[in-house]
Amino acid sequence: MPMTLEQWYRQMPIVTRSYLTLSFLTTAGCALELISPFSVYYNSHLIFRKYQLWRLFTNFFFFGSLGMDFVFHMFFLSRYCRLLEEGTFRGRSADFFTMLVFGGCLLSFAAPFVNIQFLGSSLTFMMVYVWGRRNSYVNMSFLGLFSFTAPYLPWVLLIFSVMLGSSPVVDLLGMGAGHAYYFLEDVYPTMTNRRILRTPRALKWAFGQVDGPNGEVWGRGDFV
Repeated sequence: MPMTLEQWYRQMPIVTRSYLTLSFLTTAGCALELISPFSVYYNSHLIFRKYQLWRLFTNFFFFGSLGMDFVFHMFFLSRYCRLLEEGTFRGRSADFFTMLVFGGCLLSFAAPFVNIQFLGSSLTFMMVYVWGRRNSYVNMSFLGLFSFTAPYLPWVLLIFSVMLGSSPVVDLLGMGAGHAYYFLEDVYPTMTNRRILRTPRALKWAFGQVDGPNGEVWGRGDFV
């Protein structure tokens, strides 16, 4: 029996489902003129001088007008966000959420210097980058034209985007944030036996994540 849309939605892990839902509602709300994109975009002056702090979060949920570009972004968001949360972050949704917060902070810091108002696409590209790095032996194909391994996926998508006339800045920001996380989480600890990025205990408790003394997952929080 084929899976219904409701079943597909409910089977998503909590962070993926929440991010996809907020992105759809925000973008659809702007398309229906229930809210204005001018009230959700990233603006450092309005955030830190006018205290419109919600802009720190809402800019990650807007993906432009409803159309093929929106569908394309939702596909990549749902696919690679879910692959990460159910793959290398399986049973560690709190750690996955921490990764997104870390990436969001880096992107928010860089945004004023490159004049980008909406960072959702960059955050999605960060997830693609981290997934590719952590699945280095997965073989992929681009439109059936040529094959490559997963770590090259962000570069293939970047080149394709540039060929279509898009600016590479958004994708490069996401790749930079993804590489920073990959280095601090996967490379640096093996070099120094020290871990810089740590998920707060309160956040682990909120997600029902219970780790063993050596970092292994003992419990898993699944919210419906």
